[in-house]
Amino acid sequence: MSGVRARTPAEIHRQRRPRGHGCWNHLIAAPLWPKHGVNLGTLLRSCDAVGACLAVPRRPWVPEALAQGNTLRHPSCVHWIDGRVDRWLDRQRGGGSAIVGVELTDESIRLGDLPTARRRTVVVLGNEGSGIPAEGLDRLDVAVEIPMVGSGHSLNVAVAGSLVLYKLAGLC
Repeated sequence: MSGVRARTPAEIHRQRRPRGHGCWNHLIAAPLWPKHGVNLGTLLRSCDAVGACLAVPRRPWVPEALAQGNTLRHPSCVHWIDGRVDRWLDRQRGGGSAIVGVELTDESIRLGDLPTARRRTVVVLGNEGSGIPAEGLDRLDVAVEIPMVGSGHSLNVAVAGSLVLYKLAGLC
């Protein structure tokens, strides 16, 4: 009878990432209207897992929130947004990025129908209370709905962002 052999952390690391990912090359998670820091650190871990970067507005409490959630022993790919997020989104689109929002709209596509990202893609995330405001919705190329069968209206930013990042990265 052959047993299952667990791989060592070093073996797993070599298989998953033979070389480091390049910041800003492919996927960027952008929780642009954060309210709760606990979710930002968790989302940062998911960004590392799929080779994505995190773009966040510069707020006094955000660095501490990211530090608490980043349980990895190396720096992660975080880029700070200074100024208005609508202007930042305009610059991303102007540079050729696809802008994908995680939001319930009449035009939203289901997560299962979202294709793997083929070009640089910014994943725009609102907050648990009010979602993506109008200034963000106006700039989306596509909105994605995460189907739910439970009684809740939405998932938290970290969970929703992680699901969409994995799908866009082609890892599920």
